[in-house]
Amino acid sequence: MTTQGAWLARDGETVAIRVENETRLRVPVHTLSGIVCFGQVSCSSFAMELCAVHGVGISFLTEHGRFLARVQGATSGNVLLRRKQYRVSDDEGGTAAVARAVVLAKISNCRAVLLRGSREQPEGTSTELDRAALRLRRILEDIQPQDSVDKIRGHEGDAARTYFEVFDELILMDKEHFFFRGRSRRPPLDNMNALLSFLYTLLTSDVAGALEAVGLDPAVGFLHRDRPGRPSLALDLVEELRPVLADRLALTLVNRRQVAASGFARLETGAVTMDADTRKAVLVAWQKRKQEEIVHPFLGERVPLGLVPHVQATLLARYLRGDLDGYPCFFWK
Repeated sequence: MTTQGAWLARDGETVAIRVENETRLRVPVHTLSGIVCFGQVSCSSFAMELCAVHGVGISFLTEHGRFLARVQGATSGNVLLRRKQYRVSDDEGGTAAVARAVVLAKISNCRAVLLRGSREQPEGTSTELDRAALRLRRILEDIQPQDSVDKIRGHEGDAARTYFEVFDELILMDKEHFFFRGRSRRPPLDNMNALLSFLYTLLTSDVAGALEAVGLDPAVGFLHRDRPGRPSLALDLVEELRPVLADRLALTLVNRRQVAASGFARLETGAVTMDADTRKAVLVAWQKRKQEEIVHPFLGERVPLGLVPHVQATLLARYLRGDLDGYPCFFWK
């Protein structure tokens, strides 16, 4: 929901969207997996109750995409799963095992983005991308089963620097307005970082909802350290998914000119934000991206990309319960 002043209300078993006392849309609650409200969008207690009963999370963000809060119904799953999650997170070996899987997938997926970008470059101009992809492959080879969590985080940091050092090479259109000189988050300081941050926020919300749906605690992670107010486990799974779901989409939007520089504005603080029309265009592209189907590398079945966070959350829960020998992270092919 991006329409400012909108009101979400319950109408039987549907969520009604009202603007200035006029009902613009009714959506059956059973068709929803989540609701994300941007800016001045309100929700009645009855609509919250309806969504809570049906397991539909409601996330509230500022108009510019900064996360504020999430409303979720009663915790699903059972207490034994969460207790096992907490025990594994307190164990150095258990934490390292999950962190290693996440980092391996993240680096591999970043490398896949670079290799795909290299193929899209004019012939003979992809040297930097190829070199970075080779460096990522060597980092993958350096990660060992006996590595500590801190050492794994070090490998992840090296890989992130290598990846983002050449990210600008992947931007092919309107380089005057869309460029990448380094990651800036709070706040984003250029158009590309604003686009990436917005997509990362959407992905984090989806992953947090998927974790809650299977009964895991999104706040207790393995790669990311615990911090009050931070969904560390959600951020863990985001690391392996964002090259595929967010980075590639951001590059597609820019390189196909589906977003324009005129849709971005710089505030007095230096932060760059998107206007309402650009946010809507990105949200539409985000939903279309999630409808694309891929063959899941572990299940061997075709699933929409939008269900991948739920699949990964389920696989992580199965691993923690002892049903799987290891956490099958997501490798993009």
